[in-house]
Amino acid sequence: MDESSEQLQTVNTRRDGDAVTIELNRPEALNAWNAQFGADLLAALRGAAADESIRAVVITGGGRAFSSGADLKDISTETTPDGRPDVYKTLTERYHPIMLAIREMPKPVVASVNGPAVGIGCSLALCCDLILAAQSAYFLLAFVNIGLVPDGGSSLFVPSRVGVARASDLMMLGERLPAERALQWGLINQVTPDEQLAERTAALAARLASGPTRSYAGAKRLLNNRLYARIDEQLELEAQLQQEMVGSDDFIEGATAFVQKRAPQFKGS
Repeated sequence: MDESSEQLQTVNTRRDGDAVTIELNRPEALNAWNAQFGADLLAALRGAAADESIRAVVITGGGRAFSSGADLKDISTETTPDGRPDVYKTLTERYHPIMLAIREMPKPVVASVNGPAVGIGCSLALCCDLILAAQSAYFLLAFVNIGLVPDGGSSLFVPSRVGVARASDLMMLGERLPAERALQWGLINQVTPDEQLAERTAALAARLASGPTRSYAGAKRLLNNRLYARIDEQLELEAQLQQEMVGSDDFIEGATAFVQKRAPQFKGS
């Protein structure tokens, strides 16, 4: 990878042989997504995709979390004419290119989930080809808790992994799914003791980096064609519905309650 990809503000990259690790690096915000984070992560992914000497990619979080989701302090930086957050623009210009970069990358991408993977952070993990998680990690589609709908492709990634019943559970109840249960459900591939996560991730990355890269790329194309052929359509629908949600009173109540650390009082409007 070129030098610019190693000088990003909110993402670190480090090379180990033919594998590269992209470390989300806003630990003080539990790796919440803001505009700079989105730009940096996309740059790191595109750099890894373009570098033919890189044969496997790992995404992990710095600090205590994989990613806590969207930074609500950043969500209102761009607004629509009626003063609501322009989440459609954020999703289509910032988040969707990241998910597509992972799915279209002709090399395996591993999520090493070292802590909470929440909201768009959960979507990021589930977008990857293989998912390892520490025992203390958990997955949470927290959108419903503030009156939103799943985005970042999670409305596609979750049911494709665990089916409609469990996807409805995660999307509508908004409860934490511990790593061990996520493994039982088939949402992720491996669970490891916290202290062994880095070692096992490195071993898997090394195995993939020394394997038949073209075969992995071909398998990924097959899965994309079978499961994600309509990903562009689903991402667009997510963005449209999310923009509708931020226009609701329930979203204002949900976001306010979150900031005030109280239970929301939703009215269905």
